Amino acid sequence: MSSDDKNIMAQPEGDPKPIAIEVAAFVTSAIPYLGGPISNILSGIGTERRIKRVREVLNRLASDLTDFKSEVTEKYVRTDEFEELLERSLRQASDERSEEKRRMYADFIADDIKEPGPSYDEKIRFLRTLEELQPDHLAVLKALSALPDANPSSIGSPGQTLFVNTS
Repeated sequence: MSSDDKNIMAQPEGDPKPIAIEVAAFVTSAIPYLGGPISNILSGIGTERRIKRVREVLNRLASDLTDFKSEVTEKYVRTDEFEELLERSLRQASDERSEEKRRMYADFIADDIKEPGPSYDEKIRFLRTLEELQPDHLAVLKALSALPDANPSSIGSPGQTLFVNTS
């Protein structure tokens, strides 16, 4: 047995670090251009990026709730249900590259704090849906929710196309 084999054998059985390092070393030797991203992940840069995203959501949440107080809310935020929703929302936000979607996660949490309303299952369903939305979907939803131009400039314009005559 080589000295490297002895070092690996000396690691606690449940410790995945040596295996991860061995796999990373093998992959980077086989595919050198993956060395940079793998090194970033192992050194925690990926984690730092996620922490920055969570911090962004929490800062937005703090500014949204600065002057808000409610006894009902104070009781609700101490529940396991809220804690699970908060954890799930922050986890999803940490993986989210879209700044607009991260704002939506912050808004979701703030709205849930201000008005706990729907059931837990409905909130989970909303979080699943939000996770699946792509930036293009958000653009379409914005267009559909915008008020139509009362005097569209031409026939077939986007405003004319989305305009629904309610009279």
